[in-house]
Amino acid sequence: MIKSMTGFGRCEVVKGTRKITVEMKSVNHRYLDIGIKMPKKLNFFENTVRTLLKNYIQRGKIDIFVTYEDCTENQVLLKYNEDLAGEYVKYIRQMSEKFDLPLELSGACLSRYPEILVMETQEMDEEEWRTLLEQAIQGAAEQFVETRIREGEQLREDLLGKLEVMSDYVQQIEQRSPEIVKEYRNRLTEKVQELLENTQLDESRILAETAIFADRICTDEEIVRLKTHISNMRTTLQTEESVGRKLDFIAQEMNREANTILSKANDMEVSEIAIDLKTDIEKVREQIQNIE
Repeated sequence: MIKSMTGFGRCEVVKGTRKITVEMKSVNHRYLDIGIKMPKKLNFFENTVRTLLKNYIQRGKIDIFVTYEDCTENQVLLKYNEDLAGEYVKYIRQMSEKFDLPLELSGACLSRYPEILVMETQEMDEEEWRTLLEQAIQGAAEQFVETRIREGEQLREDLLGKLEVMSDYVQQIEQRSPEIVKEYRNRLTEKVQELLENTQLDESRILAETAIFADRICTDEEIVRLKTHISNMRTTLQTEESVGRKLDFIAQEMNREANTILSKANDMEVSEIAIDLKTDIEKVREQIQNIE
């Protein structure tokens, strides 16, 4: 199973008055490059996010967007300091008796004294936010991987189709090569006969020249290696691991063999086939850039 390097995932997790939303998308990249955009309040979770993502992704430029809503941020807790209120009441009564003053105490009056009623904002529960963020990251990553797998399957089918065409090109070149040597020998024999007219032909010389020509245009090794590379690429496309780099290396080797065949070609038909082969190899290399 191969995976594309482009994908998208989104997950929203809600618990009570708190909500976290994670969106992630990716494009091709030689290595794993993770960019995270999240509110400053959650920045200390960045390492947690990176660690989680490495369980799902090996290559690609990944952009992560994290947003949150917390309705408790606008809520405050009103605290009543009972001990301090008692101290206020005690001393007010003492002052009233000491100076013979009327004692005028009420709850509303007492509440206005410093530190009797205190408003406090609720502190962020770090572990709760961590749990919500991890759930959102995992949900988005799973959806993200699913999109990569679906697109990867399409890439695999496309590449297998191109490999079939390339195999056909290699077979055509292999079948054409003996004909080229045979045609060269016939042309050489005709030219020598024209030059010598009635003089006896030196068959051994003809054979020697033909052998030299055959050796010069021989592409047997390149054809064998191309067949091996095509077979290896088919096998690699069936594996479960990250194969993008390996496929790219195989494609480079295939291109090298096709270049050698084209440079040796002394035949218009073989040249045209080799050019078509190189064109398909380039298409394969372009597709491989999309594979993780």
